Amino acid sequence: MYALAVNGSPRKGGNTELLLKEVLSELDNCGWETELVKVGGTAIRGCIACQKCFENKDNQCSVKKDKFNDYFAKMLRADAIILGSPTYFAAVSADLKALIERAGYVAYANDHAFSGKIGAAVVAVRRGGATHAYDTINHMFQMSRMILPGSTYWNMGIGHNKEEVLGDDEGMANMRHLGKSIDWLGKSIQPNMSSYPKG
Repeated sequence: MYALAVNGSPRKGGNTELLLKEVLSELDNCGWETELVKVGGTAIRGCIACQKCFENKDNQCSVKKDKFNDYFAKMLRADAIILGSPTYFAAVSADLKALIERAGYVAYANDHAFSGKIGAAVVAVRRGGATHAYDTINHMFQMSRMILPGSTYWNMGIGHNKEEVLGDDEGMANMRHLGKSIDWLGKSIQPNMSSYPKG
């Protein structure tokens, strides 16, 4: 099985990246194929509401001047999609929000292409606003007919400067438990994923 983690932070080696890597490490240990991609800092644009995805139905966005379609192809392939973001003004980063807008809409236009996939949100925060960022990610998953695994707490890690999140023992432990939950859920539903209702 294949798990894709998408880092919405523009900061290389930052706290969001470390949290996502902790989840993926657990999945690696459970035998999953994993990949981490970085959308933060790539200047991906938001949806322009052109509706071409509903006309073309080719699992692509008509805007081809950025890397969105590369990311979307990986999301289509994934059994589990983990979206991670820092908390910027109590919300997700602009690049991750752009990905959420377009990915959710293109998937919807193509027969609910994310149906039955596992979706998990991961958020890095200095102090406040993480719950709103966490909800923003999960809203797209829930509107896309995806399945959300539980964990021991909301999937958040506390840190401001690089690597500070590593000192959040509870947050890091939660990432490992999230990996275990994704593994259990994926292996439980994998034989039936293709029969998930669409349309």
